[in-house]
Amino acid sequence: MSDMTPGQTIHQPDTIHLIVLSGMSGGGKTVALRALEDLEFYCVDNLPTALLPQLVAAVSRGMSDKRRNVAVGVDVRNREEDLKRMPEMLSELAAEGVDAHLIFLDCRDEVLIKRYSETRRRHPLSGRGLSLADAIAEERRLLRSLSAIADKVIDSSDMNVHQLRRLIATGYAEATEGLTLMFQSFAFRRGLPLDADFVFDARCLPNPHWDPKLRPLSGKDAKVRDYLEAQPLVAEYFADTARWLDAWLPRFEADDRSYVTISIGCTGGRHRSVYLVEKLAAHYRAQRNGVLTFHRELE
Repeated sequence: MSDMTPGQTIHQPDTIHLIVLSGMSGGGKTVALRALEDLEFYCVDNLPTALLPQLVAAVSRGMSDKRRNVAVGVDVRNREEDLKRMPEMLSELAAEGVDAHLIFLDCRDEVLIKRYSETRRRHPLSGRGLSLADAIAEERRLLRSLSAIADKVIDSSDMNVHQLRRLIATGYAEATEGLTLMFQSFAFRRGLPLDADFVFDARCLPNPHWDPKLRPLSGKDAKVRDYLEAQPLVAEYFADTARWLDAWLPRFEADDRSYVTISIGCTGGRHRSVYLVEKLAAHYRAQRNGVLTFHRELE
């Protein structure tokens, strides 16, 4: 597992912060890129490495401070000679004042094979007539120069997508201004989230589950939202929760906290908690950057 320390990776807000995400296909690069996108990074996946200086130049010329955090996914779909040039390119960007970091997502071969078997995805090198095991071995060879110079190597072998997403988000939360908030929904019957800082129980609210027309839907669907918004108790619950958070989140911000997870649970984790998470996230996105959502039972 990585030795990433939250709050020690992004500095000097006036400079361009570049994170290059690379690693083994199936190791979690897409999950990591999405986590950074939630943190207001400008994200580009599968960028040809030769275009990296042009992207950084475009960011420096035309983007606001909010978008001076850039994340780029680089993998074996690039040409081998371009991958070999990446160390030199990062060195040149650093010489120009870019705060550049390379994160390498690694994973054990047997876990990668299992993941590909479960998802039935094709490995990017499978078109070369290689077996999956041989494709993984060839990928390791092609990416050796990047893994050797990585600022952080994250082994995702024993992580699920939620753990990896939180690791990335907490590690780079200080790239956003102020406190980063993660609102997550969950089902009490499946246990409390281990990463929760605060837990709110929504099981006292009217339950859409008992309406056969609403049961297959989730709190993201308009019909469920309409049902819950018509309930005075739901509106009161939301207002009280937002009022409490409004009062106490600034205390955490003043204490130099960079990341707080607010978990809201109901019985099944599909209707009431999802609705409240989405509504609270929308409420805080109107006030600040760095607001994330995660629905444990919908993923």
